[in-house]
Amino acid sequence: MVKIITTCSLLALLAVTPSFGNAKQISSIAAIVNDEVITSVDVDKELVQVQKETEKAPASEKTGLRTLALNRLVDRKLVEQKIKELDIKVSDEDVRLAIEDVKKQNNLDQAGLEKALAGQGLTVPQYKVQLKEQLERMRLMSQEVRSKIQVGEREMHEYYDAHRAEYGGSGETFHARHIFFKLDSKASPQDAEKTRKLADEVLAKARAGEDFVELAKKYSQDPSAAKDGGDLGTFKRSDMLAEIGNTVAAMKPGEVSSLVPSPAGLHIIKLEQKTQEKGRTFEEVKDSIEEQLYRKKSDERFNQWVKDLRSAASIDIKQP
Repeated sequence: MVKIITTCSLLALLAVTPSFGNAKQISSIAAIVNDEVITSVDVDKELVQVQKETEKAPASEKTGLRTLALNRLVDRKLVEQKIKELDIKVSDEDVRLAIEDVKKQNNLDQAGLEKALAGQGLTVPQYKVQLKEQLERMRLMSQEVRSKIQVGEREMHEYYDAHRAEYGGSGETFHARHIFFKLDSKASPQDAEKTRKLADEVLAKARAGEDFVELAKKYSQDPSAAKDGGDLGTFKRSDMLAEIGNTVAAMKPGEVSSLVPSPAGLHIIKLEQKTQEKGRTFEEVKDSIEEQLYRKKSDERFNQWVKDLRSAASIDIKQP
C-alpha cells in the first residue's frame, strides 16, 4: 500500500478517509463545530473506516463505534479550522517532493505509483489532495505540539537503566555440560532405584575430579553425549528447563551440581562458564530512546492539545 511514512503515530487520528462513489444518500446534520457542519453521511463514511480498523478486535471493544466515528470527525474538523486560523500553507512543490519520497520508499516509478493508487480507488490528483492535507497536519503538529517538547539527557539515562533487558544488558549466559539418566515415570521401583544408584555413583566420580566429558560419553543417555561430551552449549537461564536454568544460575564456574530431577530424568550438571551480558551501551541506543520518548510525549501533548481545542470550541452534537 502506498502511503506517507510519518514519524508520529498520532496522525492516525487525523488521517483523511476518502470515499469515491456515486450512490446518493440522504444527509442530516450530525454535529456543528464552530458553525461548520458534520453530516450524517460524513459519519457513515467514517464509521466504515472505524469498523475496518476494529474488525479483529473483541466484541467488547466494538460498542459505541458510531460515537467514536463522530468524535474523530469533530477532532478532525477542529484541526482543519486551526490550520486555516494559523494560515498554514503547503505548496505544489512540497506535494511533488512528498510524492517522490513515497515513490522512493516504496520502490515505485510513476507508472507503478499510478497502478498502486488505482488499486485503492484513487487517481493521482485525488492522492495529491490527500498528501496536501496530511502535510498541513504535520506542519500544524510541528508548530503546535512537537516544537514545545524536549527530551532531556537525564530522562534518557533513566529510561535506559529501567529497560536494560531490552538492550541485552541485564542477563547472564551460561555454558554447561550434563550427564543425563533417563527415568521413566512408568518404570518399576526396582528400575528407578537402579538408575538412581548409577547416577549417584557417576556423581561421586565427577565430584572426585574425573574427566566430566569422558564420564558423559560413557554414562549419559543423551544420544548426542557420545560426540559432544554432554555439551549444552551457551544459553540463557530462560532458554532451558526451569530445573536446569535455576540450578546453573546458583552455581559457580567449575562446580558440579547434585542430582537434578526433571520430567525426563536425572541430570548431573557442570557449569563451565558464566558470563554477564554487557549489551548495547547508552550511546549506541541513545537516538532510539530519544525518539521513543519524543513520540510518547508527542502523543500525550497532542491528546491534551485536542482536549483544549474542544473545550474552547462551540460543539453542538445533534446525533448520538
